Amino acid sequence: MTKLHRSGEDHLEAVLILQKKNGSVRSKDVSEYLNVTKPSVSRAISLLKDGGFLIMNEDKTLTLTEAGYEVAEQVYEKHRVLKNRLVSLGVDPEIAEQDACGIEHIISRESFEKIKNLCT
Repeated sequence: MTKLHRSGEDHLEAVLILQKKNGSVRSKDVSEYLNVTKPSVSRAISLLKDGGFLIMNEDKTLTLTEAGYEVAEQVYEKHRVLKNRLVSLGVDPEIAEQDACGIEHIISRESFEKIKNLCT
C-alpha cells in the first residue's frame, strides 16, 4: 500500500464526506468540494486507484476501498475532533476549520488521542 501525502488524504476525506452527504460521488464533486481543478482531482484519483484506496465504477462514481475508507475515517475523525477542541478553546470556527485541516495531517496518533480524550 502506498504512503499517502496530504493531498491524497484530503481527496479520500472529501470522497467520504460527500458519500455521507450525497450517497454517490463523482470527480467533479470532489473538485468543487476541495476547490481545486478537475485535472488535479483526476491525477489524485488515478494515484489513489493505483494505491488501492479508491475504485472508479463504470458509471464514473467513486467508491472507497476498505483501505481508503479506513484512512478517510481516521483523517475525518482528526479533523472533527481538532476543530471542535479549537472552537471550545475560543478559536473562531473558520480559523479552527483551517487549522484542523492542516494539523490533521501531521499530528501523531499519540498526541491526537491525548487531545481527543481531553474533557471526556
